[in-house]
Amino acid sequence: MNGPGDRQSEEKGGNAPPPPEARPSGKPRRLRVGDVLIEDGVLTQAQLDRVLSQQRSTSRRLGELLVEQGVVPPAALVRALSRALGIKGVVLRHGLIDPGLVKLMPEEDWLRLKAIPMFRVRGVLTVAMAEPQSLPSIDRIRAATKLKVRPVLALDSNIVEYVKKYSGGNVDVDAFLTSLSESGVEVVERERVDEGAGNDLDRMVEGSPIVNLVNVTFLQAVRDKASDIHIEPDKRGTRMRYRIDGVLRDLMKPPPGLHAAIVSRVKVIGKMDIAEKRTPQEGRVRIVAEGREIDLRVSSIPTLLGEKIVVRVLDKQNLRVRMEDLGFRQAALATFRRVLDQSHGLALVTGPTGSGKTTTLYSAMDLLRGPEVNIVTVEDPVEYQLDLVNQIQVNEQCGLGFARALRSILRQDPDVIMVGEIRDQETARVAVQAALTGHLVLATLHTNDAPGAVARLTDMGIEPYLLSAALNGVVAQRLARTNCSNCETKYYPAEQALEDAGIPDKAGVVFKKGVGCSQCHNSGYLGRLGVYEVMEVTATLKRMIHRNRPVHELREQVSREGGLSLRQEGVLLALEGRTSLEEILRVTQHDEEDEPSVKAAGEAGKEAA
Repeated sequence: MNGPGDRQSEEKGGNAPPPPEARPSGKPRRLRVGDVLIEDGVLTQAQLDRVLSQQRSTSRRLGELLVEQGVVPPAALVRALSRALGIKGVVLRHGLIDPGLVKLMPEEDWLRLKAIPMFRVRGVLTVAMAEPQSLPSIDRIRAATKLKVRPVLALDSNIVEYVKKYSGGNVDVDAFLTSLSESGVEVVERERVDEGAGNDLDRMVEGSPIVNLVNVTFLQAVRDKASDIHIEPDKRGTRMRYRIDGVLRDLMKPPPGLHAAIVSRVKVIGKMDIAEKRTPQEGRVRIVAEGREIDLRVSSIPTLLGEKIVVRVLDKQNLRVRMEDLGFRQAALATFRRVLDQSHGLALVTGPTGSGKTTTLYSAMDLLRGPEVNIVTVEDPVEYQLDLVNQIQVNEQCGLGFARALRSILRQDPDVIMVGEIRDQETARVAVQAALTGHLVLATLHTNDAPGAVARLTDMGIEPYLLSAALNGVVAQRLARTNCSNCETKYYPAEQALEDAGIPDKAGVVFKKGVGCSQCHNSGYLGRLGVYEVMEVTATLKRMIHRNRPVHELREQVSREGGLSLRQEGVLLALEGRTSLEEILRVTQHDEEDEPSVKAAGEAGKEAA
């Protein structure tokens, strides 16, 4: 299953002679797969010894047993085999394989050779093989296809899966590549290439292979629930990556020489200037994919190797506006609802870019909107349209910035005002004044935690006495990946992880994590949920803000009043089995002055357990 580098004889306990590389001939010794997995931290020596003892009685391959028992994710095994054999490896999935190439040989031949063709570039066929060092197999493929063969490593179970899919009729190749019906991609607002340009590039863009490649790229992004598509120039062509659950993943590697054509096609449908390649541009397009309308925001920027394109995928189906669906724990949700129930004042949502702040504000507006409430927003840009909400998009070119739009909104008799982002002193001052004059103002801000929002606004020049009167509450948030339900398993976190989380006494508690499967792209995670720190500004906190007390004192007071930090909230989510402890440690941060609250997290963990 897993290539020649992972046979029993290459591990402990084998009676076969060592491979040539391991003999004392002056050549470097070939790495053993088990050792590589231990080096990578994927496998422990105890686990390896246990599986090796099973292997001796079953005569099955080590890698096959490791993956089957969920000890090692398939992607980690491919990486280890790749290092051991000194050859590139791949985990197969849709988008990496040209289905039409499978017809070059009968299905039984591909299965016998444990190989599948991926793509062809100028007479060179890249083939995924379970045994990429098998010269007879390579010669057989070369003779049958009349092409040069470039082998790469893949697991044989992965190969068999896709050979059967593409040869057995489970995948309609024509539909996969060219269909623009409800199962494909259709550009709603079309704009043809200017025929007056009359150059080869324009004709290349209009050619169906480029159109189909871009369509498949968009379609796969929608199916995989990607938030962004990165189309990047590379020394050897083009690299395409998806951001799924906040992490970039490789999608496909188109043939060399097509980067300019792919970029031009995306710029054409985004109504951008394909002739201008020296300055950044922005565009927007609406497509129909999977039977529903999807908005795409396109951004281009020149780089040393060519233009890079990033496409933001705005799929309303992925927008969760009900607060109960976002990941709030019941206590935090009740506190946030109290903040929103007030008739006037300022409610802030803070966090880094991409942490879901706008989604949280949309959920707040969904809770507040109704026929009797006038809600007006100013956003840059408007990402999703909500009924009963008047949404304004910032346009700096016309002089319509956040501050100016906010002043105009105040003359529109609003009940609730949502400010997409407080970026400067002028916007902050107008927002605070609006909160003090009888309006409920919702806004986002970039800070690390909830108490830090107070320091950020005072640094912007907002007087403490005004801020203490206006501020109702602050929500700080992060997005953590949730465990994949298809491959979820129980485990015991390392002692250091428990120490970092502030719960060293939980050494015997079982946590959950995903081990990786095809459904979650071998990551162990599928989907995301929010981790929320909610600070309600009580009378005591108002007095402290009025006196301009430092942030660490505010943080200590919040803790005394029962508030939990981001890490504490995340640890409780991990204890509930909704995500792994390591994921919480990745997305939350703390420093030395947070140490008391980390200890409190241990107490919170005890209560949850």
